[in-house]
Amino acid sequence: MNKIKLEILGLSSSQSQSGSFALVLGESEGSRRLPIIIGMFEAQAIAIEIEKIIPNRPMTHDLFKSFAHGFDYKVEEIVISDLKEGVFFAKIVCNNGSKNIEIDARPSDAIAIGLRFDAPIYTFESILAEAGIVLSDESEDDIAEIRNEIKSSEKQPQEKGDDLKNLSIDKLNELLDDAIEKEDYEKAAKIRDELSRRN
Repeated sequence: MNKIKLEILGLSSSQSQSGSFALVLGESEGSRRLPIIIGMFEAQAIAIEIEKIIPNRPMTHDLFKSFAHGFDYKVEEIVISDLKEGVFFAKIVCNNGSKNIEIDARPSDAIAIGLRFDAPIYTFESILAEAGIVLSDESEDDIAEIRNEIKSSEKQPQEKGDDLKNLSIDKLNELLDDAIEKEDYEKAAKIRDELSRRN
């Protein structure tokens, strides 16, 4: 069965389930999108790795990476392997140089771990045919627009009066250090985005 390579297009708040996020994956060589609903903590684990934020203490997925390195295992790829009754299943494919091991996982955890190893993400045609969304006549500009919309929705301040645009760079750096110390990685990502926008 041929595997289809996917890339992460973005994370956005789920409209259907409160406290959840939609992880949007897209075909590398096509126009189909695969949205997967994931929990807040898994979304945070994916977001801090995408944003390259280094937490004060290792998160669970960082612990997995350290554990794998300790036993000379490398994550080769992540495969979204099955879809049963609307629930996605995934496998983490690991290798220690002499043998491959497949570990069952939720897609959100598998992807959070895969990002830490720069591992590619794959799925099968049957899964994309069943759960994929086709965006017809989509150009590169449209894809860029979708990514920008997702990023801008992530940048919207959630707390009243939390207007990062009006703060100085020194104050933003101070808030960033404070957010990382308190392990509020969602807020840290928003502050990092604002600092990046100004550079």
